[in-house]
Amino acid sequence: MGIIRQHLRLSNIAMPQLEEIDALALVDSGALELCIPQSLADRLKLTRLQDREVILASGEAKKVPYVGGVKIEVFGRETTVAANVMGDEVLLGAIPMEAMDLLIHPASLQLMPNPAHPNIPASLAKGVRSARNDHA
Repeated sequence: MGIIRQHLRLSNIAMPQLEEIDALALVDSGALELCIPQSLADRLKLTRLQDREVILASGEAKKVPYVGGVKIEVFGRETTVAANVMGDEVLLGAIPMEAMDLLIHPASLQLMPNPAHPNIPASLAKGVRSARNDHA
């Protein structure tokens, strides 16, 4: 699969008076969370919640600030998450994509709303029980 980028809007949920920021994000389903550069965290005046240890693709562990609450909007869908502050670009990981019910279309290399739920994001609130556990 190739590189996928997506325009999205970021804002500080606690400070709606601040201007939203348009960002071009690297879409990475192998990453878990949202990552943003320090300059963007500063512009949004995000609250530092704690430090997090992040494992990079190289296997190196790095301690980074963890900030919140970042509101993400794309395709008319929204979610609010915390973000790792690191790197020089926005990285959209699997957790916020799942929260907005977004999928990667492998043939077109595009992020898109889940076609099974075109009008509103859907979420799974219960797990699927295995037949083996039904008789326990």
